[in-house]
Amino acid sequence: FSNKHKPWIETEYQGIVMENDNTVLLNPPLFALDKDAPLHYAGEICGFRVHNGPGGSGSAQFEAVVLDRSTGEGLVRSKEPLDCESQKEHSFTIQAYDCGEGPDGTNSKKSHKATVHVRVNDVNEFSPVFVERRYEASVPEGRLFDRIVRVEAVDADCSPQYSQICFYDIITPNVPFTIDNDGNIKNTEPLDSKRQRVHSFWVTAFDCGKNRAQADAQVIVTVKPSCKPGWIGWTKRIEYTPGSGSIPLFPNLHLETCEETVWNIQATVELQTGHIGKGCDRDSYSDRSVRRLCGAVRGEVELLPPPSPATNWTAAVPTLPSSDSSLVFSFNGSTHVAVVPDSVASAVSGDHFTLQLWMRRGGASTQPPANQARGSRKEEETIICSTVKNDDSYSHYSLSVHGCRLSLFYWPDVSSARPVKFLWKLEQVCDSEWHHLSLSVQFPSVTLYVDGVTFDPALIHDNGAIPNPAPHQRLVIGACWGNFTIMKFVSGYKGLLSGVTVRPGNVEPHSVVECLYACREGLDFGDLETLGSGMKVHVNPSQSVLVLEGDDIESFNRAVQQVTYRNSLRFATPGVRPLKLTTSLRCFSEESCLSLRQLEGYLVVLQPDAPQISLSGVGPHLARPAAEFEGPQGVPLFPELRIVCSLSHAVNTAAQGMEGGALMSDAVAHTLDGCEVQPLGEELNPEREELLVDMEALKERGLDIINTTAYIAITGAESISVYEDVLRSIRYRLAKGSARFERRFRLSCSEMNGRYTSNELTLEVNFLHSLDSLYHPSHLLASQQQFLHPSHHTGELSGHTLPNPHRNSVVPGAATVIIMVCVGFLVVMVILGVFRIRSIHRRSEGGGGGKEGSNQWDDSALTIIVNPMETYENRMGIATDMEGECDDEEEVVDSPDDTSDDQRIIIKKEGRDSAPRRY
Repeated sequence: FSNKHKPWIETEYQGIVMENDNTVLLNPPLFALDKDAPLHYAGEICGFRVHNGPGGSGSAQFEAVVLDRSTGEGLVRSKEPLDCESQKEHSFTIQAYDCGEGPDGTNSKKSHKATVHVRVNDVNEFSPVFVERRYEASVPEGRLFDRIVRVEAVDADCSPQYSQICFYDIITPNVPFTIDNDGNIKNTEPLDSKRQRVHSFWVTAFDCGKNRAQADAQVIVTVKPSCKPGWIGWTKRIEYTPGSGSIPLFPNLHLETCEETVWNIQATVELQTGHIGKGCDRDSYSDRSVRRLCGAVRGEVELLPPPSPATNWTAAVPTLPSSDSSLVFSFNGSTHVAVVPDSVASAVSGDHFTLQLWMRRGGASTQPPANQARGSRKEEETIICSTVKNDDSYSHYSLSVHGCRLSLFYWPDVSSARPVKFLWKLEQVCDSEWHHLSLSVQFPSVTLYVDGVTFDPALIHDNGAIPNPAPHQRLVIGACWGNFTIMKFVSGYKGLLSGVTVRPGNVEPHSVVECLYACREGLDFGDLETLGSGMKVHVNPSQSVLVLEGDDIESFNRAVQQVTYRNSLRFATPGVRPLKLTTSLRCFSEESCLSLRQLEGYLVVLQPDAPQISLSGVGPHLARPAAEFEGPQGVPLFPELRIVCSLSHAVNTAAQGMEGGALMSDAVAHTLDGCEVQPLGEELNPEREELLVDMEALKERGLDIINTTAYIAITGAESISVYEDVLRSIRYRLAKGSARFERRFRLSCSEMNGRYTSNELTLEVNFLHSLDSLYHPSHLLASQQQFLHPSHHTGELSGHTLPNPHRNSVVPGAATVIIMVCVGFLVVMVILGVFRIRSIHRRSEGGGGGKEGSNQWDDSALTIIVNPMETYENRMGIATDMEGECDDEEEVVDSPDDTSDDQRIIIKKEGRDSAPRRY
């Protein structure tokens, strides 16, 4: 005979085995069939073989045995006890083998592989176990609670039937408490702390198989005397010292709910800074300086500059004081309009530009008028209206507000293209608060940033009948031309504007816009790593509102104590910042839930210690020969200038500024923003004198200069070292023959837009003259005339101004008197010589003879020998000896009776350091 057929079994079996049994009950039963059944051996089933299943462990844990070889009946069993808690299900494959063609199993056949799935049935072998052996709670007296404490037990069985806790039970009799099936314990009557302060009882748990807990749990409830729910530790006044970085606002604050069961707590902290500058404490520098500090691209054009002869188009718009030193313009919607000159308007033409401004609707008041509800202002108000010429075409745009909408009407080419209106609906437009707008136009793309946040517009193509704007260049702030054709202002803006600038070219980067708006003060959270589980914290972009939310009282109290106020400005704006704390609670029983009142307080920013800006290393006198001042380069006024800034208090150097802003470091805190050099007395005479400044160096450093005859002002936020270099390079130059005896200058610097100023450094410039230039013979007659008519030439000698005795001159007062006496004596000698010559001339004419040239002046007859004046210091050193030296002067004057023509006047002074020099 031959073994022709393979055994056959079912393709899949489902089995069940109990944890305490090893026999697997299969469905369907395990039978192997063989079509060679009539044949001996070939028709019998000799065995089953178990193979690994998907888990890889089936063959090791299970085996299959043949119960009846002729019928093919088999049995599957586990080799070792199974644990439901370790593995609930097992899968493996099985094959049947026949007995082959003889007793040795030759040419045996095997069936296909069948899959067996075995589920281990759970046995209730474990009892419940409490998570905690002891539970404690505290409740106030006199109240009923929905839940005082919750106990919890767990069961290690694997099946839902035996692993679930079906119910809890209080086994201590006669206690005023009850427990539900979820383990929540509550009191059945109001508790009295005087009658019983502590309640102790035991609870047990049962699983759904009615197994009791291995060990019972103890519950201890402490009854507290009646309490008043609310915040404890609230401080109404909080002081902040500038330079302290971040400080906790509520270090001792915690919420007392009097054991009210709450499942959600939300606290909102509001810091009101709307009255500080433009909504918060920002850099106290000018808008231009802030742009420089934020790294903005240069080239912006200021459309609302301070009124001056050169920028007179803003003179008709009134200004308001501002605590942040910026210039704020007030527009009334009718007469207050600024028309920008065409020369300025043409510089900002093009379809790529960035328009930035600060705005606040509603004028000087922080609130809209009583008869004007929020959002009810439907009339259109034009902020800026521009029709600019670009090559041979004109483009027109206008930025307007109406209601709570901001719109940009843009007409890229009034001769051909259609107008496009970009519209934004913004609450910031009508809330009567300061907001920063940055509009980047890269037509047809337009990006709007409001307070550093991007807003996308809705594009509206206006296909209505719109008359073309008149082809005349106009740029108006605060209104627009009526119908674009008639010369009348319409749609006037009512509100405040500040820092209106336009920069043509590429748009401003987002990081720069954020830096320009960034507040340097606000609310913050101390350490997010310590934020408890389930706690949430949210801070609005301006960092004026912080919201805490959680469900656990203890975690919530720890979080509240980490709410901080930070101000990265070392010289913060002093004043009061109102604080509000609003709390809302949600309880399981809304009817009995607590209601907490709003808490109000204030944060006081103290007056910062003024920085001491010290200018030194100059003067008070600068003496140089007059010839040096008349050179092409002049003389530097402050060659050794030193600028030092210091504070009188220690600064928390570990405190850092906010993201995108400046750090609290010496370099930023002591950034100067302006220095001024001013001539004292009369203004500079541009025909005789001038101050020279390296304009290229100023341009490279981005500094601005105003150079007039009354002063020189260098402005722009820069470091101390840069200002030192610039000021050291300032030179004073005179025209030929314009030197006087003295000229005084005053130097001062400031930071924080003039909020803090330095000491005034006064420098007296002295021009050293040689006596040869003062008293040369060719000037004798002029000198004689000047001294003979003092009423007409007070204080002048040979065209030079004598030192004012009331000023600190290069020559002390006593020395000046001595020199005047000596000069007067010299003039007397000269007059006597002149009279002597004239008398000789008369005698010679009366005698009818004399030498041929005796009636002419002999230049060699007058010789003056003086000490050389080497330096101002040498002259100052001998000032006390000049009086004695005048007495020792040897005077040789010929007698009038002498008939000699060699008339000589000799004034001799003994020098100390060098031999006499003849002039």
